[in-house]
Amino acid sequence: MSDGCTLCGLTTPPDPVTDEGVDGEFCCRGCLEVARSLDDPATMDAADARESVREPEASIPEDAETAYLQVDGMHCASCEAFLEGRAADSDGVAAADANFPADAMRVHYDADATDPSAVADAVSGVGYRAEPTAEDGSPGDDDGTVGRLLVGGFFGMMAMLWYVLFLYPVYFGLPPDALLFDLGDGAGRFLLANVWLSATVVLGYTGAPLLRGAYVAVRTRQPNMDLLVALAATTAYLYSALAVAAGRIEVYFDVTIVVIMAVTVGSYYEERIKQRAVGELTDLTRDRVSEARIRTGEGTETVPVEAVDGGDELVVRAGERVPVDGEVIEGTAAVDESLVTGESLPVRRREGDEVRGGTVVSDGRLVIRAADGAERTLDRVVSLLWDVRGEGAPQRLADALATVFVPLVLVLGVVAFAVHLFLGAPLTGALLTGLAVLVVSCPCALGLATPLAIAAGTRSLLADGVVLTDGSAVETARRVDVVALDKTGTLTTGEMALHEVEAADGADRETVLGHAAAVEARSDHPIAAAIVEAADDAGTRVGPDTTVTDYETHPGRGVAGRVAGKRRVTVGDESLFEDATVPDDLRERYASAESAGRLAAFVGWDERVRGVLVAGDDPRPGWREAVERLSEDRRVVVLTGDQGPAADRFRDVPGIDEVYAGLPPAGKTETVRRLSSEGTVAMVGDGSNDAPALAAADLGVAVASGTELAADAADAVLVGRDLSAVDRALDTLAATRRRVRENLAWAFLYNAVAVPAAVLGVITPLIAAVAMAASSLLVVGNTTRPLGPQSGGDEPTSASEPPRATPDAAVADGGRTAATEPAERSDDGGDNA
Repeated sequence: MSDGCTLCGLTTPPDPVTDEGVDGEFCCRGCLEVARSLDDPATMDAADARESVREPEASIPEDAETAYLQVDGMHCASCEAFLEGRAADSDGVAAADANFPADAMRVHYDADATDPSAVADAVSGVGYRAEPTAEDGSPGDDDGTVGRLLVGGFFGMMAMLWYVLFLYPVYFGLPPDALLFDLGDGAGRFLLANVWLSATVVLGYTGAPLLRGAYVAVRTRQPNMDLLVALAATTAYLYSALAVAAGRIEVYFDVTIVVIMAVTVGSYYEERIKQRAVGELTDLTRDRVSEARIRTGEGTETVPVEAVDGGDELVVRAGERVPVDGEVIEGTAAVDESLVTGESLPVRRREGDEVRGGTVVSDGRLVIRAADGAERTLDRVVSLLWDVRGEGAPQRLADALATVFVPLVLVLGVVAFAVHLFLGAPLTGALLTGLAVLVVSCPCALGLATPLAIAAGTRSLLADGVVLTDGSAVETARRVDVVALDKTGTLTTGEMALHEVEAADGADRETVLGHAAAVEARSDHPIAAAIVEAADDAGTRVGPDTTVTDYETHPGRGVAGRVAGKRRVTVGDESLFEDATVPDDLRERYASAESAGRLAAFVGWDERVRGVLVAGDDPRPGWREAVERLSEDRRVVVLTGDQGPAADRFRDVPGIDEVYAGLPPAGKTETVRRLSSEGTVAMVGDGSNDAPALAAADLGVAVASGTELAADAADAVLVGRDLSAVDRALDTLAATRRRVRENLAWAFLYNAVAVPAAVLGVITPLIAAVAMAASSLLVVGNTTRPLGPQSGGDEPTSASEPPRATPDAAVADGGRTAATEPAERSDDGGDNA
């Protein structure tokens, strides 16, 4: 074996990839083809080599479509450049970006000239296989796998029925004349022909993916478990076919059937959870802006957002998304930046302020000058996720061991055959000995070890309301040292709710809330919905159909209107009440709420402030207990896009070691990366802005209330409201990882005993098949043992809904009722999420 690949330095297979005219030995075909284009590959590292063979990046046409391909067969970074070159040579492809760790490729193409299927066909070959992802972003072969299992199961049972009734009794010593008919006559020939046909269907149809994997392994000269499975199954099949043709009745079609079905069933679960890196890259499409309104000398013109150039003046109205990053040159409005930054409260943007593409104008109207490059922050999130997701894709331990185990077994099988033949054994006997080595070492137990343990862990996690979306997490997530918690949507519900209603100066709380709701019913501001909902719940709204005239909106500040033709009611921040009389107690309450990071609004009429409304993001039930449990043997940090009081309130919470505030998506990702240098990091987050950080973490846990992108970028999804389930999930994942290691240990112990016995000729292929099945049952039995005590039942647990703040409750306690348990709030916000 060579010291390593001449190009990339990775370990080469026992028979390195070489070719005439190219000096050196390589780990895969990709490295060979890259080296072919270089003068001296040994003087360059892999990164430089890849860049040297890439074509200068051409500009991508504005109307280019983007597709993602699942690619099998990539073994190192050089494969990326090789496959990108193959894709670029295809007609209609403007650019291609392969991602080796994610086994995926992103392609920009002209829809009029080609399509994803044609590009996949162009990329496939020489050991690589590409196919477009399904519409949901997942590999589209799940239905095919189910169909293969059903067909294989049907024909496998037909064949095994004949074995149980006729063949096995003869093999184990039952006199042939005790059967209903002689296996050597016409009826017996017909029976064996049926078994042969059934085994052919199982091998050729159900086993097609395994045979394809073996073919890729041979073409790339990179041994894998598929190669060993295929060799055992096909060798048993070919031997049995020759035996039937020669008139023998001792056939091993059952070995072929058992091997194919056992490995296929065991890997079915694995097929469903791998290669998810591609799907989440397109889930933000619904949140993107397809058009922009450009201000011209004659008015406005609607154009595709791709046509926006730096310096263009864009008009954005209330309720619309900002098309691209830019600077406000006219207008004032409240802007909801939660999707992009995670900041829970809307922020006021006025002339001179910067705004980000993808954020939403809650009220008012803005004119924005597009920044140079006209980039959308959402696009940066998607690109960041594409780059990050590939970094953490692990290689299964079993596949890593295959590079040593498979060649060793093949050598042992050939040596056993040659030695027994040399010692005088008949050709048939020597061949059966070699076949027994292949069968007894067939990695059914190895193939079942990981997916079965993951399935057991998945069931335990479901009992706690956690869905495991990426089974590889149990192999890569070691003991978690740091838990990073996103604030908005994780420690909090991510939804605005009315917390307090306080009245003064002759007004009662019902009147204050009712009049405020009547005016706010026409507003798009997030606090408006909270006020209207609270008033409706309490029945204090001044008639849902009450006429509001002279309605006026003050973008980013508040609203006003005449209610039922009587009072002109104003609701908003203190800047709207500069000429009004403000009672001292209301002014103090307003300032206290603002300093605590909440959103406060005055309510007034007749030139006097009559009350204060305080709204905020509700804490998630049980968040304190969850933090305390997580911090028992781990470091806990909070990541948030909020700044100031909204973030500072967590700094003194017991169990939280550090708070990182004001983080954009890239900042959260970089923080997770830095924390990873100090230990294993689990990230718990919600929302599109958290997706790159979830993907960058060793273990990502998404809260189900978040966006699809966050869920797909994570390794697990919390579907209940009980945040303490995260701690139990970490323990379950650790136990699952130990179970995987136990299963692998049992499987290798079996091979350590059975393979030498087969080499010595002690066991026949039939006994080898039984031993192989026994090893699989041993793995199954070990997997069925409980992983540990579970707190949940058969259904996902969830905490009960927290009590909502209503005006009736506010009246009962003096207007200080919060929308959560009293133990979880204080007037200064220090203990409330």
